[in-house]
Amino acid sequence: MSIRISNLRLRFDEPETELPTRLARVLGIPQSELVDWRILRKSLDARDKSRLGYVYSAQVRLPDQDENRLLKKSASPSSVLVERFESIPFEVPVPGFEPLSHPPVVIGSGPGGLLAAFLLAQWGYRPIVLERGKSVRDRIHATRLFDGGGAHDPENNYLFGEGGAGTFSDGKLTCRGSGSDVQQVLEILANHNGKPSILYDQRPHLGSNRLPAVVKALRRAIIEKGGEFRFGAKVSDLEISDGRLHAVMVGNERIKTQAAILAIGHSARDTYRMLLHRGVPIEQKPFQLGVRIEGPQEVANRIKYGSKMLENILGPADYGMAVRGKSTGRDLFTFCMCAGGYIMPSVSAPDFFCTNGMSLSTHDSPYANSGLVVTLETSEFPGTDPLAGMRLQENIEKRAFELGGGDYACPAQRATDFIAGKLSTSLPGCSYPRRIFATDLREVLPPVIAEVIKDGLPLMDRRWNGKFLTEAILVGPEARGSSPVRLPRNPDTRQSLGVEGLYPVGEGAGFAGGIVSAAVDGLISAKAIIKLWSPKGLSPKA
Repeated sequence: MSIRISNLRLRFDEPETELPTRLARVLGIPQSELVDWRILRKSLDARDKSRLGYVYSAQVRLPDQDENRLLKKSASPSSVLVERFESIPFEVPVPGFEPLSHPPVVIGSGPGGLLAAFLLAQWGYRPIVLERGKSVRDRIHATRLFDGGGAHDPENNYLFGEGGAGTFSDGKLTCRGSGSDVQQVLEILANHNGKPSILYDQRPHLGSNRLPAVVKALRRAIIEKGGEFRFGAKVSDLEISDGRLHAVMVGNERIKTQAAILAIGHSARDTYRMLLHRGVPIEQKPFQLGVRIEGPQEVANRIKYGSKMLENILGPADYGMAVRGKSTGRDLFTFCMCAGGYIMPSVSAPDFFCTNGMSLSTHDSPYANSGLVVTLETSEFPGTDPLAGMRLQENIEKRAFELGGGDYACPAQRATDFIAGKLSTSLPGCSYPRRIFATDLREVLPPVIAEVIKDGLPLMDRRWNGKFLTEAILVGPEARGSSPVRLPRNPDTRQSLGVEGLYPVGEGAGFAGGIVSAAVDGLISAKAIIKLWSPKGLSPKA
């Protein structure tokens, strides 16, 4: 028998080791009988700062107990809920009858590609993972050199390489979805150098310093299960005939395959152009565009916690806001907030500039930064072709690079000066590792985006009692929050509408918006391959 106990509260100063005692008390059983239990959810209740605490739900298995008796017990306090609970198991379909003659190919090793490859390898399909960048160890070295003023490597940077852009994008594992697929992704990550708390924290977070270890562990597991990894293996072309994929090209090498997971991420612009040239269906999609706002972490802590004591207990505070401007009638919202974080250069190609944010698991920066963006609709794109939104991104990022003098300096402006429409005569400290310079960000942003930001910022400031903008700096552009294109696919088979055997997944395909959602998308497409094909036809490795 499985029971869920919800709304169980511990004070912030009570140790989590107290949970078994409280659970046993609620059920009215000796603690010695509570041998099989787990936390399902943990969230902070900060509505009343005088009663700050954590709220838990937990699953308890008690096979030998009288179910009706336990469920009728009155819990104390009365808000605690005791009910039957059966979790939905993660299921993989029975492999199809038609055997694969060549291993499936996974293009890209971001969250979508990694989780797809992991499941395929686990079920004996021996996937070949093709990653245009380098291993995560080499990526860390390259990004540190770049942050210190070094040259940009177009194939080994914050966006390209093992783990994809998610490796250096804060490590948030929040997801709007739920269910067995989401739980399976979190369990795979937790079992491969992640931390157990990501399975139940309300806002699970690994940090950009911990993600590389997870990525490496997943790669090792895929190889141990028969998969293959190739770095520096940029897919240059697809061989398509009669509406079916037959092979992928890596330079002059032809790799035969009947099934390829296309998990290229949202910044592989050269690959988008190749796909369009090959006739793979691509369509425009709205995307988020704006700037990144940064201010002292101390200000966020005081607004959310009030007292310094709570900060010492709970760590740096995060925040999220969305407002609708009075004159524009459009929404301005924060996303990817990095408490105790850093602004980073989100650059995939030479001579472009874009920002993003990250934080380590320690949240040890004195700054808090967040994306500050507007959804740009396809009707506002400069053209009707499928890549019009991507070209807009490129034009904006090219202008930002040129304004900085060509050395990846970051355009910056005080938030109050942006609203006033004047150049900043001085700039506060900033976490961006290279040079920042004062400019009017209206020279970078489309007028419609600049107007929405100007309209919405005072409303956000009002929510913080006038303390949100006083020391805040805007940097930008922030143009990589989501993909400007979608690769349409059959909702049942998960294959491209125009190319059988090609499985677009993740953020780059326009079907995800974060690490977990991209990983789930890859996992589901891997299950679609398993359902269609059998691995029994694969020839033994040489």
